[in-house]
Amino acid sequence: MRLRYIGRKLGFYLVAAWVAITVNFFLPRLIPGDPVSIIISRQTQSGTVPAGEAAALRKLLGLGSGSLLSQYGQYLDQLVHLNFGLSITEFPTPVADVVRPAIAWTLVLVGLATFISFCLGVGLGALAGWKRGTRIDALVPSTTLLTAMPYFWLALLLVYLFSQKWNLLPAQQGYDPSLDVGWNSAFIGSAIQHSILPAMTLVIASVGGWLLGMRNMTVATLSEDFVVAAEARGLSPVRVLTRYAARNAVLPSVSGFAVSIGFVVSGQIVMEQVFNYPGLGSLLFQAVSNEDYPLMQALFLTISFAVLGSNLLVDLLYGLIDPRTREA
Repeated sequence: MRLRYIGRKLGFYLVAAWVAITVNFFLPRLIPGDPVSIIISRQTQSGTVPAGEAAALRKLLGLGSGSLLSQYGQYLDQLVHLNFGLSITEFPTPVADVVRPAIAWTLVLVGLATFISFCLGVGLGALAGWKRGTRIDALVPSTTLLTAMPYFWLALLLVYLFSQKWNLLPAQQGYDPSLDVGWNSAFIGSAIQHSILPAMTLVIASVGGWLLGMRNMTVATLSEDFVVAAEARGLSPVRVLTRYAARNAVLPSVSGFAVSIGFVVSGQIVMEQVFNYPGLGSLLFQAVSNEDYPLMQALFLTISFAVLGSNLLVDLLYGLIDPRTREA
């Protein structure tokens, strides 16, 4: 892959990252009201405190002081040191300490479920397109129906069946609260057991979209001249499917996967609320509900960087899969 191509992509995403950082700086300052005033009004009957205490509170929350330009400089300095201030929801815990464990929970659950649904959908979609009109192709309508179901309805249905009726799996939280958190077999086993229902919800609800898209692209690609030529050369059906048809048909799905991976970090708010799962979705809901501006800033920036980073990686991967994009 050419260094010029990589450098051009990196330059674009660096500019996009700077824009995301700047927008994230202005967000809490554009929202009506002052975060410090809101906190003070909750904690005091008069709603006022000495100016020195208000300034100290602003500094603790990471909102900066002085002119807008001065605040922007302080904000950039805090980002370099990963200092997002203190969380109002978990006061006086630093925001970074609140976000860090939630990221791990979300990446393990939502990331793995998204990857599984993508692989299943793309693999089954390629087979359904290759063997259109067969029983494998009949999977498309049923999986599309599952995709049309709302996440929360599917989640509640799985909870009722596997937790309430059959009593096979736990329905709430990410692990058994009676266990000590750590790298031990009891905790890991409990975390896996508690993650099965949320993961099933994500996989069942999203696999149909990947399958349908890949199936349609495979059918369209099979009529291309290069696939017909490969078949005429006597290549095996497996090689024609994997090296010619599927490799070109998967390109739109790869682009969609980039967006999905980026939004994995934001978690699935509704799903995590149903299962009371300790991920970024639940944390974002708590931050908005409690008007926790420092925590919201950190979460929005984390989501923005995740989207940009995943799109950069897939852009580079796209160049490997389809060399024509590098030339373009």
